Amino acid sequence: MMQGNRASDTRPEVALRSELHRRGLRFRKGVVPPGSGVRCRADVVFTAARVAVFVDGCFWHRCPDHGTRPQTNVGYWQAKLDRNVERDRANDQALARARWRVVRVWEHEDPAEAAARIAALLVEYGSTPDPRRATSSVRGPWR
Repeated sequence: MMQGNRASDTRPEVALRSELHRRGLRFRKGVVPPGSGVRCRADVVFTAARVAVFVDGCFWHRCPDHGTRPQTNVGYWQAKLDRNVERDRANDQALARARWRVVRVWEHEDPAEAAARIAALLVEYGSTPDPRRATSSVRGPWR
């Protein structure tokens, strides 16, 4: 039943990655943060700055603004969603212990605002994009 739900490359993830790339930020996608000791795969990873970005779905991770409660099979879904939130918190704590900074982005957030928040964090920790790339207005044939 849940095979139709994508694990990666969702629309919100792709939109965020496109905005980060447009700003000249380079990253790895869908990898376990190196040296973190956790098994989770972050959606976007900045290895040099040790920043892991997760794009969370409103339903699956219980967004306080847009998360909905299932109406059928409530016992199953309640436990499933509780485990998702608990796992997120445990992963955040494990990454923090391994000196990684975690950024959680909700799927409904504006990609430009989320990218600005991430870029500000990278600047704060001294990992900035190549200025020549960030200011380039050259567009390839793929645009």
